[in-house]
Amino acid sequence: MLATEAAGAQTLRHRPPAAPPVAKALAPKAAAPVMPQKPVLPQGTSMQVEIVRHYPMKAGETLDARLMHPIYAGGKLVVPQDTPVRGRVVALKPDEKTRWHARVWGDFTPFHTAEVRFDELMLPSGPVPFTTKGVVTGAPVLRLAAGPATKHSLISRAWTQAKARVHDQIAFFTAPGRGDRLKQMLYSQLPYHPERISEHTAWSFELAQPLALPFPPANLAQQQDPASSKPGKPEMWSVHALLTTGVSSATAKPGDPVRAVVVEPVYDRNKHLVVPQNSILVGKVTLAKAARSLDRNGKLRFAFQQVRFPPGTMSATTNRAVQGNLAGATGASAHSLSLDAEGTVSPRNQSSVLAPILLSMMAGRALDQDNMMVHTGVASNGFGFIGRFVGMASGSYNVAAGIGFYAAGVSVCQNFLHRGADVVFPKDTRVDIETSPLRAPVLKPQGQ
Repeated sequence: MLATEAAGAQTLRHRPPAAPPVAKALAPKAAAPVMPQKPVLPQGTSMQVEIVRHYPMKAGETLDARLMHPIYAGGKLVVPQDTPVRGRVVALKPDEKTRWHARVWGDFTPFHTAEVRFDELMLPSGPVPFTTKGVVTGAPVLRLAAGPATKHSLISRAWTQAKARVHDQIAFFTAPGRGDRLKQMLYSQLPYHPERISEHTAWSFELAQPLALPFPPANLAQQQDPASSKPGKPEMWSVHALLTTGVSSATAKPGDPVRAVVVEPVYDRNKHLVVPQNSILVGKVTLAKAARSLDRNGKLRFAFQQVRFPPGTMSATTNRAVQGNLAGATGASAHSLSLDAEGTVSPRNQSSVLAPILLSMMAGRALDQDNMMVHTGVASNGFGFIGRFVGMASGSYNVAAGIGFYAAGVSVCQNFLHRGADVVFPKDTRVDIETSPLRAPVLKPQGQ
């Protein structure tokens, strides 16, 4: 019985303290998604705009222009080409050179140059205001493109230039917009006529402060087409850059340095980055001839021999040798220029041999004594309608002949005796440089 009780008895014991629960391993928190940063255009970013219609020349007039070239930030397209830009005419500046030239022919219109300030970028999400470095004055837009490399004799080149001048004169009456051109020609014969800001006038300006842009549309990156060569042809890169300083045939000398900053990244045919944005092209002037008397125009040619990559680019060296020649240019210019296959830029020869001859022949009609009204009207070509009215109203053959020969003399001076035109590329002129591949590894910013 004692054994049975001992076997069935229960002994009360203190339970060991419960082991503390095993701490769960803290799972790493999910990294917060990196929010994309809005693109920012740095201070000093250059913009080139042009208007596509005529505007009256008056202070306070609102101008609706468009971007001539796309804008990149950090190597990515942020503002496409043809984006609207709005500005206003702040003031009118006297244009003394045009005034005196017009008065020689009897036009006493007080010509002006519009001083414009652009301040709004019209994006799809709404207008974005910005600040520029002062007001700017514009000029007709200039687009140059190199022609094919051909060799001609001196006579052949002269014959080609003569045919081009005849073609331009014919196009004056046949090309679209002839009605407006004829109206402007009629205005030039009047002693006074309204002024206007002509279509395709271009302006270049720089941002005075950094400009934060809204997020670009998702499909904007698809508009960024890497430069590539046509199938079956050697690969050539077209580099778009802006001149950091102005260059002119009037002051430049062979060997003078020329620099340009790359504004659009360059990709090879495999869509690999080869020349990043903000790279510096370093070159020199190879030919410079200043304009001279007797209507001899200036000439200018420069080439680039080195590209300097911006800091933070993965490359064995920051400088690489290149051979880049001028293949095109876009900017504002007061003269019509031509660009040959070697990259030489020179003003187009606007001289005409026929104009002085025709004016002299018409002035001589006043010496005929048979029909005074007709001959005096034909002869008196100087001073526009004023000279024609005075020549016919005076009833004098000598007065009409004097006015006519005055016009012939002015035409001779303007076509042959005056000083020629220089080639002037101001700061921020956009240039297109063609160069062969650098044969360098693919470039990547640090950290990628």
